[in-house]
Amino acid sequence: MVSLESLGNQSLKIHLRVADQLGLAILRGEYAPGDALPPEIRLCEMLGVSRTAMREAIRGLIAKGLIDSRPKLGTRVRPPEYWNHLDVDVLRWQLEVSDTESYVRKMFQLRHATEPAATAIAAENGTSEDHQRIEAAFNAMVAAGSDNGLFVEADLAFHKSIYLATHNEFFWPIGQLFSVALKEMFRIAALGSHRPRAIIEHGDVLRAILERKPDMARAAALTLLGNAASDIRRIREGAPEQR
Repeated sequence: MVSLESLGNQSLKIHLRVADQLGLAILRGEYAPGDALPPEIRLCEMLGVSRTAMREAIRGLIAKGLIDSRPKLGTRVRPPEYWNHLDVDVLRWQLEVSDTESYVRKMFQLRHATEPAATAIAAENGTSEDHQRIEAAFNAMVAAGSDNGLFVEADLAFHKSIYLATHNEFFWPIGQLFSVALKEMFRIAALGSHRPRAIIEHGDVLRAILERKPDMARAAALTLLGNAASDIRRIREGAPEQR
């Protein structure tokens, strides 16, 4: 006999799958801003799901800002400026449809705008617990050796921990975003042979935070970002690396 719990989980998975399909279609431009989605019954037929699952999916997309539903006007796609781009699903869909060049450029713009400030604030506000978390992530980067997967995960944890160490809840969503958004960027960077220098630069950031030196922390973050951008550009262009 199928339990009610398993039926509930199955329904949950279906509406998330539907939201994935519709969300990706919107971000790919199959439904442009202002376009009306097909009627509910038609969408159910197209995707082979129940009206209950479709309504749950639509509610989720409304909450993410992608669509709006009003009587007599139907369900329409909203302009991108209304989308919740910090939402993990929206970000994931964006990564799937974006070209790598655009993705890398926008991520570095955001990192340059936030990361030096976050690192300086972490140097001021970080607790001993924060210090232990950041240091543990750094040690994991060192211990990863030539394992790119382990290095990327530790690198992500390092930067996310810095945002948490600001103790500013408005920085926290950016740290959460980066835990998803930067994985591809760090994966590209991990392919290079510049890791010894990157380890030193992350160590400089860590030291400045532990010593509670905001100006030094900001400068170290800027150096790290500048070299990371150059590393990724050279890797993608196939140019010789600088070590």
